[in-house]
Order: sequence, then C-alpha cells, then structure tokens
Amino acid sequence: MKRLAIGLLGLMACGQGMADDAGQRVAAWAPSVTPGGPAFHAQTLRMAVHPSVGGTAPQVRVSNLYGTTPLQVGHATLGLQASGASPVPGSLRPLTVGGSASFTIPAGGEVWTDPVPVEVKVGKNLLVSLYLPDAVASSTFHQDAFETTYASADGAGDHAGDVDPAAFTETSTHWYELSAVTVAAPKHDTLVAFGDSITDGYNTPVSANARWPDALARRLVAGGIPLAVVDAGIGGNRVLTDVVPDVARGVSALKRFDHDVLSLPRVRTVILLEGINDIGNNAGPDGGPLTADHLIAGYRELIRRAHAAHIRILGGTILPYRGAGYFSEDGEKTRQAANDWIRTSGEFDGVIDFDKAVRDPAQPQRLKAAYDAGDHLHPNAAGMKAMADAIDLRKVR
Repeated sequence: MKRLAIGLLGLMACGQGMADDAGQRVAAWAPSVTPGGPAFHAQTLRMAVHPSVGGTAPQVRVSNLYGTTPLQVGHATLGLQASGASPVPGSLRPLTVGGSASFTIPAGGEVWTDPVPVEVKVGKNLLVSLYLPDAVASSTFHQDAFETTYASADGAGDHAGDVDPAAFTETSTHWYELSAVTVAAPKHDTLVAFGDSITDGYNTPVSANARWPDALARRLVAGGIPLAVVDAGIGGNRVLTDVVPDVARGVSALKRFDHDVLSLPRVRTVILLEGINDIGNNAGPDGGPLTADHLIAGYRELIRRAHAAHIRILGGTILPYRGAGYFSEDGEKTRQAANDWIRTSGEFDGVIDFDKAVRDPAQPQRLKAAYDAGDHLHPNAAGMKAMADAIDLRKVR
C-alpha cells in the first residue's frame, strides 16, 4: 500500500487550507488533546464523533501532537455510526492525505485528511477508524471522552474497513490521535467552549452527550442560530500552570489556547470557564501560592489573544465548590474575587453567570443538590443543562 511520509512541507500542503471550500468550513467537533495515552501495536481504533452541526465534505485532523515518534497510519476510514462499533452498511469511506491511503505524521505534527464526499447530519455520530500498523509508544489522546471507543486486540491488524464489529473486542472511554473534524457549512461560524473538567463533562453519562456545550449546541440548532460548538475542556486543567506529573490533565490554558482555539476555522466566539483547579490547588505561577490577581492576569492574556484574532470572548463565572476535596476558605475568597472581576470589569465581551445558575440559593458557596454529581464540584447532567440554559443566545451570535 502506498504510504505518504509527511514532513513539515507536507503538513502545510495537505492541510485544511488546500480544500476548495476552506473559507466555508467550521469545526463540528474538536476535543483538546494531551500526552499520556496508551501504547498500541498493529491495532485498529474505531471512535465515535458527535458533530454539533451538519455539513458536507468532512475533514479529520489526525494528531501526533504529543507523540515522541512518528505516527504511521496504515488505513483510515470514516462512516456513519449505526450502533456501537457497527457502521451503517455502505457508509464507510476512505480517509486519505494528499490522495494517499496511508501516511506518516512526525512527532509533534498533525495533518488534515482530504475532504470526504459525504453529508454530515447534526447530532448523528460518525465513526472514525485508524489502523496503526507499527508500535505507538505513547499516544496523543483525550482522556475523559465520556464516549465509548472500540479497538481491536494487540496485533490484530487492519480492521478499518470492517462493517462487522467482531474484531473490536476492547473498549475504553478515551479518544486517540484525533483533534478535530471540520465540515463545509457556509452560513455557520465556530464557538469554542474552553475550560476544565466541568466543560469536559466529567461524571456525565457515557455516550449521552450531556455536557453543557452539547446542551448549548442543541439550543443553537433549535433556535436556528448558525454556530457550531466544540468542547475544548480538559479535566484538571488550569489557566496558569501545567499539571505535572499528571500530563493527561494538559498544559495550561495559556499554552494550549493557540492550538485548541486559534487553529480552528472561523471561530467567532469563545466561552471561557476555567480557574477552579488553579484555586483548589493553590497553584500560582513559579510554584508560589495563587492570588486573584494572578488569575485575572491569565484571563487578561487570553482576552488579549482572542481579540488579536478578532474573536469575541465571554467570561464564565467559576462555580461554587464548598464540600469538594480541595475546598479552602482562602480559595473561596479567591473565587469570589475572580468572579467579581469577571462580572464587573467589562474586559470580557460578555458574562455568563454559571455560578448563579447552579448554586444553592440558601447556601451560595455550594452547588444546588439537584445539580451536584456527588463530589460537590462537578454538575450532573441536570446541572449541565442548567448551565447551557443560562447562556443568553444573543451574546454568542
């Protein structure tokens, strides 16, 4: 089988910008990625992708962003999900790069596949399959997918074109080696929900698409508002500092903003909800304690970079967390100060008061019991819906 080796020039030439409809594309799905994924050897991965918007000619961004060795893809396909690892019969299409059915991505690189001539329907899952013929020491992945991914056994070979799901004997709830899917949707723009585990949907039901960005996307579709929504949340992520040694929690928001937001097409609006992990871990810059001023400086830098790219950025207030494992009185004071600044400074292009939407009116430092997933930090599915419902859709257009 012909294999395309992609160097830096190849990454540029095979990218999304070469598509004829490049100016009409939006991101229908784009999870943030981190290092720390497991090793694979001659295995096929089959992953469910839930697009927030319909369109045509999907392209997939295959990622080796955190790989330490070249990533070889021997065969890749895209199809419509019937159920589990089963595609709709007749829906599988090859994913190619520069016309080649196999390709190699250097360590630290990513590549966009060629457009696939199929229609993507909003809310109807796609299945992306990657056959990895050579050993992958550590994969680029998204840890908390809350979606079932299927894999063949170690050494089982190429099953990317299988309609019968029998070869997919292993499951996980992670996404591997994928960082975006775009579609041609000429009347749409992209909205990025940028945050930590609360945006990532921690502790919501698997395969239910019950994260608050999912609920927001459904509201936008129902209201006829042409915005695709992508979820750029990472569990445990912080604004100011990397999470070390737990690299699966990602580099800081400041470091990943360019990749997770600015690299996506036609981003119009960002909703920023992040800071509770900085507060809970008292993680200030240079290893020192955190102050509200530190956090505000981080917000200002993200605002500056969004505005430099002509993107609107809305500030989400930090949710209550009394009762959570890392709650402290000093941390609560920092949270209140940060929220006061978000609400009153006027530096964001708008404010979404997530705190008000989910707090207990009688005990405002706590999540409302009906919205508490059980750890007093993360909202459950009902809380996620309340967060999405608190967003004034006029602010995100």
